[in-house]
Amino acid sequence: MHSKRKLSITALLISALVMLMLAACSGGKSTDSKSDENAASDKDTNSTDSSASEKGEYPITIKHAFGETVIESKPERVATVQWANHDVALALGVVPVGFSAANYGVQDDSGMLPWTAEKVKELGESDPNIYQDTDGLDFEAISDSKPDVILAAYSGITQEDYDTLSEIAPVVAYPDKPWATTWREQVLMNSEAMGMKAEGEQLIKDTEEEVKKAAEQYPQLEGKKVAWVNFSAQDMSKLHLYTPADPRGAFLNELGMEYPKSITDEITDPASYSFEFSAENADLLNDADIIVGYGSDELYKAVKADPLFGKIPAIERGSVVFIGDNTPLAASGNPNPLSISYTLDEYVKLLGDAADKVND
Repeated sequence: MHSKRKLSITALLISALVMLMLAACSGGKSTDSKSDENAASDKDTNSTDSSASEKGEYPITIKHAFGETVIESKPERVATVQWANHDVALALGVVPVGFSAANYGVQDDSGMLPWTAEKVKELGESDPNIYQDTDGLDFEAISDSKPDVILAAYSGITQEDYDTLSEIAPVVAYPDKPWATTWREQVLMNSEAMGMKAEGEQLIKDTEEEVKKAAEQYPQLEGKKVAWVNFSAQDMSKLHLYTPADPRGAFLNELGMEYPKSITDEITDPASYSFEFSAENADLLNDADIIVGYGSDELYKAVKADPLFGKIPAIERGSVVFIGDNTPLAASGNPNPLSISYTLDEYVKLLGDAADKVND
């Protein structure tokens, strides 16, 4: 992404002095939370310095793709950028002092997906501070919100973005690759940075239990072969597939399904979240019982009529879940605890209906 404005340390100091003189408050609010002095050790040893966090002590060190971030004390003002990180904070009862506008699936001009808006209201915030940064991070707005920490565990920030953000506050970036952080990793890293590790671990347990109960309502999903594949009516020459390393694919696994070996054998980089293949290799999908993707009924009809795609067994029998593009359900394909709770029942029903067609 391209920076709207790069801030030097000098400029930030001047801005801070001006803000102090004016005694101004930012538009967003952050709800304080108490750290748990007896937090359990972090199972994700790649991302945190668990020896300090186990005891609720500072400083703590969080490892990520760009190195290490040291957080000297418990943050009181939490900001988030890009996708879903604010939902983790909200799920833990903290309204960020600023967070990025959602750029996909939003049905109004609020900049918030419905589960975000619902939680913000529940926490008593009527005027959240939303960064209008869908065309690039708004570093000035982020700086103006005066954060103590910036959460970006699920994001696609670049080294340049990270360096500029780090001039504002400590930044928690993704663990390895952009856009490949699982919802558990999001919760673990972001809650750790907020000084709420124990609460984050409990949130994971509660969400896992919710997912388990929903999946139990559709036992026909267990063991089904599945693939998340995107077709394009404008270009039927290739297919785009999200791998099991992507949060979308990983969540399908969590619901009891698995990717067929014909696909996993073609994944050369296990950490990669996607890959493309030509229509000539569409038979890679022949072992998929269910195909999930973004699209409409019209797209499905076009795919079914295609001489190559129409021969894929899942396409022929209709055991597909095409999710309307740019809808809240489509946006929840990149799951987090709030989006899971909001859309889980609808999603598993669609998957269950598709599985019924395999069993017929």
